[in-house]
Amino acid sequence: MLSGKSILVTGATGSFGRKFVEIVLKKYPDISRLVVFSRDELKQFEMSQVFPQSKYRQIRYFLGDVRDKDRLYRAFEGVDYVIHAAALKQVPAAEYNPIEFIKTNILGAENIINAALDRGVKKVIALSTDKAAAPINLYGATKLCADKLFISANNMKGYHDVAFSVVRYGNVIGSRGSVIPLFLQKRKEGVIPITHPEMTRFSISLEEGVEMVLHALEHAKGGEMFVPKLPSYRIVDVAQAIAPNCKHEIVGIRPGEKLHEEMITEHDSINTYDFGQYYVIFPYTLSEDMKDFIKKNNAKQMPLGFRYSSGTNTRWLTVSEIRDLVKKHIDPNFSVEEKYETNSVW
Repeated sequence: MLSGKSILVTGATGSFGRKFVEIVLKKYPDISRLVVFSRDELKQFEMSQVFPQSKYRQIRYFLGDVRDKDRLYRAFEGVDYVIHAAALKQVPAAEYNPIEFIKTNILGAENIINAALDRGVKKVIALSTDKAAAPINLYGATKLCADKLFISANNMKGYHDVAFSVVRYGNVIGSRGSVIPLFLQKRKEGVIPITHPEMTRFSISLEEGVEMVLHALEHAKGGEMFVPKLPSYRIVDVAQAIAPNCKHEIVGIRPGEKLHEEMITEHDSINTYDFGQYYVIFPYTLSEDMKDFIKKNNAKQMPLGFRYSSGTNTRWLTVSEIRDLVKKHIDPNFSVEEKYETNSVW
């Protein structure tokens, strides 16, 4: 699929981007060019120590910001596929810095679309988040707006041979700022902060996220939103898995947080189809390609009123499964047998 192709990843020095680069270089060694586009020179330097150009001739490190449309225009030269992972994403920060999130997540999306149209890009896959479904915080609202921009871009492409699609998934295990690394750190203090004892979230690994994006890149016609079927976890089960001997301190839900997350709202149900491994939310008007895509995969339209929420999910991670995921994806030496600091209940 990517053999001989040129691909650019925005936000490529983030958790997803680094894993995407690692997997693509391994699976597609004959890729023509892989552009690491991000604004952090230190992270690019650190990434270049892991993926040096002397060893990986395909890789290019390109400093730039999605807010800068001229820089994107230059970076997109000769690029076949774009994976748009750049975003500001910390929920509390968005509540206090709304304009900064709008500039990056919304206006940055517009810049990606215009540069892709003007530079002959063939496909753009934009990463979304469960927080974009029925958003209650500014971060989710900016990502929902970005989703709408990418989907609508298919209506304005004219004769340009380009497809814009979106992949939406839940919390990534072990990503920077996520709950598991926080709990691993806090267990040393003997107390685990719990926002709410009933809180739930969807769970996906970086590897699964990358595979979903590659799947969308291969199959997308333009205008779809791909949603993987994921297990949920309870926040108290994560605490139990990581630090069973620590006290729990209820700290309350942070500004802009939900008790449960959704990836498909009941209002999306009329356009949602079950493809077995994943769901696809289509635009209101189905193209002939989309109808053919649905027919070939024997996809079933979801009943009216269907919603996909972490709180009503049918698949749940057990405490044991969470521990296995921590060992597999974060710390192979992870153990619950170690003793904690003097604040612990031991």
